[in-house]
Amino acid sequence: MQRNNLSNINTNKVYQDKLSTQMSTQKKVSRPSDDPVVSIRALRLRSNVTEVTQYYSKNIPDAESWLDVTEDALKNLTEIITNMIKQCTKASNGDLKSADRQIILEQLKALGDEVYSTGDADYAGRYVFTGYRTDTSLSFDKEYNTKYEITEQLDNSSITQLTKIDTGKLLDITAANYNNANNSKITEQDIKSTEVYRIQLAYDDCRDKNANPAAAPSISFYEKDPVTGEAVMKEPTWDSTMFTIKSSTEDPYTEAAKNDDALIYVPDTGEILLGRNRYDKLMACKDDPSTSGKNEGEIRVTYQKDHWVKGDLRPEHYFACTSTDADQKVTKYNQEYLKGDAAKQVIEYDVGFNQTIQVNSTADECFQHGIGRTVDDLVQAMQDVVDLENVKTKIEGLQETATGTDAETLTKQMEAVEKALTLAKDKCQKMFESGITTFQGYLDDANLCVTNCGTRSSKLELIDNRMKSQKTTFETLKSENEDIDVTETAIDLKSAEMTYEAALMATGKVMQTTLLNFI
Repeated sequence: MQRNNLSNINTNKVYQDKLSTQMSTQKKVSRPSDDPVVSIRALRLRSNVTEVTQYYSKNIPDAESWLDVTEDALKNLTEIITNMIKQCTKASNGDLKSADRQIILEQLKALGDEVYSTGDADYAGRYVFTGYRTDTSLSFDKEYNTKYEITEQLDNSSITQLTKIDTGKLLDITAANYNNANNSKITEQDIKSTEVYRIQLAYDDCRDKNANPAAAPSISFYEKDPVTGEAVMKEPTWDSTMFTIKSSTEDPYTEAAKNDDALIYVPDTGEILLGRNRYDKLMACKDDPSTSGKNEGEIRVTYQKDHWVKGDLRPEHYFACTSTDADQKVTKYNQEYLKGDAAKQVIEYDVGFNQTIQVNSTADECFQHGIGRTVDDLVQAMQDVVDLENVKTKIEGLQETATGTDAETLTKQMEAVEKALTLAKDKCQKMFESGITTFQGYLDDANLCVTNCGTRSSKLELIDNRMKSQKTTFETLKSENEDIDVTETAIDLKSAEMTYEAALMATGKVMQTTLLNFI
């Protein structure tokens, strides 16, 4: 009887201690053995609450900030390109004055300088348009002398036709030399307009800092193997020794127009000029829709560039390339691009259970090289007109006092200037009219990026709202599973205390009774 009473009293005491612990902790269990079912459920719910808190409090706000920075930069880009279109619209007017042309010229130069600066937007020290290389800016921040071997992957749409006006020595005319032996012979017949095919590379100034001769590029494309009949990327008969390298101060354009087999590299301007036969050969490169994983229309141009100035786009963000620094350290970038199965450098955030969202837009989607190269062409075309107008003004001033032979010379020179100016204005007007369409294409690309960014932001907002709801739900379930009912537990504790005291009193009375009382 004593052992049974002590055991029962101890059981009541343990139960009372359990209830007392629950009252002090406000939790149903303090260790897994108290209630394994509740404990397991509590661990799962706590994990869910922790995950939701991570998504809701950290990942989603971080993703929102990244998207906001990206969207602001893209909107700025669309504004810049829109202004470029406005300038092209103004310049396509044939009745512009010299002052108007100069204003347009300055505006285009400023817009061209600004467009890629926008691409260097960063969030918390991470550049948002450079893919996985978030620690590397989109453009060079200062002058560098690093050798890059760049492979551009193009197609025949990259081959364009360029009008080049040969003005001879017309632009060299001054008040001091207009009647010398060379300039006095300038006539209207010396002014010629040439049409030439070209591939415009992503970069100009492809010489090194010491102006050493540029290395010749190479052109590769798909041709059928005579044995297997399979299309193979190779450099069949177009090795680098066939290139003629010309300076922009020479006249490679006329030579390319006259020679059907011309293959001329102008490193100063970053152009490859093609004769008619070369043009026809490259235009025949077309993709075969019956094959997968291979683009038979691809044309690869590999060339070198050693000198970089502030604002130049870093090639590692766009092309398969290899860099060699001053210490002869070689670094290869994007070699997978040459295999045709390159995956896009997408940065994703975990924002929900088994749910991710892309937060980045890559530079090749919106900050294409073509924007700056088109601006360069338009600026050069406008500058040619401005320079010729300045020569015309000089000759008009000289004609006011000239007599005799000098007057005849100036008349012939004026005729030559008038012809050159007519051709240059016509070329300039057509280029700016074409520029409207070109920039509109870039604007469409930028608007598409803005739309995609906005769509991701809208999706993220929906996820954010759902995470708020899930957080509340999980916290409620967690509370229901772990937290005690204070009223019920208090009553149970009071009842346990009364039971314990009653048991002590009853045991005390029972233990006082002796065996004689029962005889």
